[in-house]
Amino acid sequence: MGTVNFGTGGRPPRPSAGGPEWWPAAAVEPGGPDRSAPESYRPDWVLAAPVTAAVTRTVPAGADPADLAGYCLMLGDDALLLAHRLSGWGVRGPDLEEGAALAAITADLLGQARALLERAAELEGAGRDADLLAYHRDSGDFRNVRLAEIDCGPGPGGDFATSTARLLLFAAWRHAVFARLAATRDPVLSAIAARTWRVLLRHRQHAEQWVIRLGDRAPESRLRMQEALHRVWPLSGELFAVHPVERRLAEAGCAVRPDAVRGEVAAALDGAASVARLELPPLGEAPPEGTGGRWGAHTESMPFVVADMQYLVRADPVEP
Repeated sequence: MGTVNFGTGGRPPRPSAGGPEWWPAAAVEPGGPDRSAPESYRPDWVLAAPVTAAVTRTVPAGADPADLAGYCLMLGDDALLLAHRLSGWGVRGPDLEEGAALAAITADLLGQARALLERAAELEGAGRDADLLAYHRDSGDFRNVRLAEIDCGPGPGGDFATSTARLLLFAAWRHAVFARLAATRDPVLSAIAARTWRVLLRHRQHAEQWVIRLGDRAPESRLRMQEALHRVWPLSGELFAVHPVERRLAEAGCAVRPDAVRGEVAAALDGAASVARLELPPLGEAPPEGTGGRWGAHTESMPFVVADMQYLVRADPVEP
């Protein structure tokens, strides 16, 4: 993952009037610095050092550093794999504006992945870093949810509607988790979550706009959107399965039990579906413990997406 500094909160410069709807209306977030004042402005690096560098990095009492490293790895892998899948759209989106929107969402997710994988590497020690975790693990060593890895397009495995349905489900779930994670006792996770939960809300709202746009149109468009929802929904149960690491850290006040946000996520999804006049399948049941991406049990597409993501780095003789 290279270093890119857009100098505007991790996104390309804001377009002029009439720009895409996904862009935030205000540059100042509640409780954040006034970026309109030059003396308080500080560029945010998207893929370089985490923005939490100045935060105390001591592991809270009662939390196992190995558990905390594993938890950061889970959340970081989620963002990394989905970012790679979304990057496949490139210029293949329905229009140039949507291409820019997906590029911004991809950059947001990569920034989250960088910060979380750096924290995981820091806790693991032994000279590990975020790039080593991203590019030098085999597919079975990743701990992302399977929803992030499946092929939803633009290749033959999906289409734009399926990618939109996946983004809606993922962003609704991740936003709910990170909104609660901002109050965690771990200062690094709290700082990361506090800076990103509003970004994740924008991701969810962007997907909602497309679900409504595609669902509330011609019969063919509506049918494709309905089929897309039914395709990704079977993997929704895994989002709410509780891994032992999450259970132990939640008891220590350093993580969020994913089953605690199920009702909140369902309400957000039902709201979007009602406006789009679509029928949502029920959220899936959590799979048995020991199965799913959190345990390293992935779909058959996982080795291929990891190979595609890591190919250039592993082919470079300069890399370890």
